Amino acid sequence: MAWKRNFYILWSGQYLAITGLTVLVPFLPFYMQELGASSLQSSQLWSGLALAAPAISSCITSPLWGKIGDRFGRKLMVVRALVGLSACLLLMAFVTTPIQFLLVRLFQGAFGGVVDASSAFAGSEAPEDERGKALGSLQSAVAAGSLSGPLLGGIFIDLIGFRALFMIIGVLTGVGAMVAFVLLTERNRMKSDDEKAIGDRVLPTFISMLSHARTRGFLIAGFGANVAVYGLVTPLAPFVEQMTSSSSTAVKWIGLLQVALWTATLLSAPWWGKQNDRFKVERNYMIAAVVCGLSVLLQGMATNMPLLLTFRILQGLTVSALIQSVMYVIVQSSDDFNRGVRVGACNSVLVSGQVVGSIFGAWMTGFFHPHITFLVMGFLLIGSVCSFIKEWTFSHIRTYRVNKRKKGWDGF
Repeated sequence: MAWKRNFYILWSGQYLAITGLTVLVPFLPFYMQELGASSLQSSQLWSGLALAAPAISSCITSPLWGKIGDRFGRKLMVVRALVGLSACLLLMAFVTTPIQFLLVRLFQGAFGGVVDASSAFAGSEAPEDERGKALGSLQSAVAAGSLSGPLLGGIFIDLIGFRALFMIIGVLTGVGAMVAFVLLTERNRMKSDDEKAIGDRVLPTFISMLSHARTRGFLIAGFGANVAVYGLVTPLAPFVEQMTSSSSTAVKWIGLLQVALWTATLLSAPWWGKQNDRFKVERNYMIAAVVCGLSVLLQGMATNMPLLLTFRILQGLTVSALIQSVMYVIVQSSDDFNRGVRVGACNSVLVSGQVVGSIFGAWMTGFFHPHITFLVMGFLLIGSVCSFIKEWTFSHIRTYRVNKRKKGWDGF
């Protein structure tokens, strides 16, 4: 079956991409020192800039790539994203200064975008009653890559060094691009001139999505969820260190906590995708966001590591539902001629949440106790459902009243 083959290729490409993006993250300060950052403060500064750079450039270019995909084909966008990431990984192996590395990271965000390219392709090619399952399974590829990337980095950086590892992953990603180019099959889509015109405009796409109550609500919810999730990156290390009172013990626990989070996300993401195919996505998002927010609040109040680990697993089991549900609504609300640009616009909003969350979390952790950051982010996750709960509630009330009137008429 063509769709299943497409899915396996998309999953593998997304897994390779996320692995390549995350393999260096925990060790970035060390690579900055290797590139010439002369002090701890300097290496931390360059690391922070390098982490934020792809998100900033991706915010700008995602809708533009989506627009091009709508016109010329989404298969080309998947291949383009993999080729762009492969080239940037290879360039990272040859940079000699932190500023060069930062520029490559900017290019990575501008010319990569594997996740949104794959989502647009999957949303168009998957059977309508399996879109949730497809997007959920692609989310599991993100979790698998986020889990294996740092593990592979920890193993192979000591053995072969940063540069050789970049080259190997870059080549593998390039091979993935060639496989996608040869084996991915895309339906022929006939579009009228009017459809092309509508699908090609970026600004009207943002206006259209923000004007509609349902898509606006989910975009705001996704932005808030990403602010909360990425705001939790900074306080984890000092929080665990204070709880364990030992740096060496803290490092082991942080690694275990991250493995637990991403393993739970990997296992639960496809299940949430199936729930989106079966039930109202608003219902699924509200359940997941409230439970996820409670798990984060409980982490902030945890007094020992086993409790923190338990609540971290609960976070992973529920956080996997959030972004895929937002993307599901955007795909569901789009047509074949504008799906790429709408997914790209959605990705811009979500990525901006990552940037804001990282900065906000770092600022809060610098001024307050780390557990305060956990509490704030937990309440933010729970509060993210408020962006559409009003519309969802009114929709149910209207449906109830309509059904009641119909029953009354039938009875008469």
